[in-house]
Amino acid sequence: MKALVYHGPGTKSLDERPMPELAAPTDAIVRVTRTTICGTDLHILKGDVASCEPGRILGHEGVGVIERVGAAVSSFKPGDHVLISCISSCGKCDFCRRGMYSHCATGGWILGNKIDGTQAEYVRIPHAETSLYPIPAGADEEALVMLSDILPTGFECGVLNGKVQPGSTVAIVGAGPIGLASLLTAQFYSPAQIVMIDRDANRLEVARAFGATACIDIGRAEAVPEIMKLTEGAGVDCAIEAVGVPETFELCQSIVAAGGTIANVGVHGVKADLHLEALWDRNVTITTRLVDTASTPMLLKTVRSGRLEPNKLITHRFRLDDIMNAYETFGHAADTHALKVIIEAS
Repeated sequence: MKALVYHGPGTKSLDERPMPELAAPTDAIVRVTRTTICGTDLHILKGDVASCEPGRILGHEGVGVIERVGAAVSSFKPGDHVLISCISSCGKCDFCRRGMYSHCATGGWILGNKIDGTQAEYVRIPHAETSLYPIPAGADEEALVMLSDILPTGFECGVLNGKVQPGSTVAIVGAGPIGLASLLTAQFYSPAQIVMIDRDANRLEVARAFGATACIDIGRAEAVPEIMKLTEGAGVDCAIEAVGVPETFELCQSIVAAGGTIANVGVHGVKADLHLEALWDRNVTITTRLVDTASTPMLLKTVRSGRLEPNKLITHRFRLDDIMNAYETFGHAADTHALKVIIEAS
């Protein structure tokens, strides 16, 4: 089968790899129909994720059709259309029982990281019964790819951890796919203001269309004074860091209000300074989290009802044979105006 393989920092290729086999009775083999590229994949290619070793098939998002199931799998059968969660969970260990599926003792974020992932024609899914979701008949499967990772990540790590509430003020630093997912799902709670901060004018225009009440282009204006103008000098109740570089984490510290929350979502590959000399008396909460995908069933319902339209995030489409161009497009989003790319794998 064809698969996108990571060969070490800065190196990847579309290779022929053996078909995956069932390794445990709880496994399923899924024929991937659609997948995508995540910003985390770019972090892997930069060498920021030490747990991902050369030779790994990348990708942790997608939808597909069950090809085979292990003897212990009773909820799915060959031919079923399924949504692949970016998090694999056994549902039985101490972490899973606490709802922290991302820290599952035998799962977590392993797809495209510690085991071969979804940017391939076929993928093995461990703990299939608790790591796959049935796709309802007639659903827009392309749109549901966005529920594998970015929508639950933006919602859980940004909106829920950030304690977004009715009437609160929110700043989202980074208008990429995760930042936009946070923007879309923050509106569940009717905050008074959602301010998007980025240097990409195109993405800021998209953010306005998605419901941002204000946008700050940091290529043209200083973010901190602009935020203080918008909040009458108070700062924001919730600052969501959706980039993963030191500068954006420090910016969140400068714009958060007393009693506010900084919700870190970005993947950080290098150290970022924590300015306790400025924050020690501010009653500020700083949260970190890897998505648990506990919200996926709820998000599926909002998509089915039309309250959430994740297909808005899709800007480009490619075949698996053309995945190298898909990476080039996604990796140069400022020039290509890419948000999420869909890759048809079969």
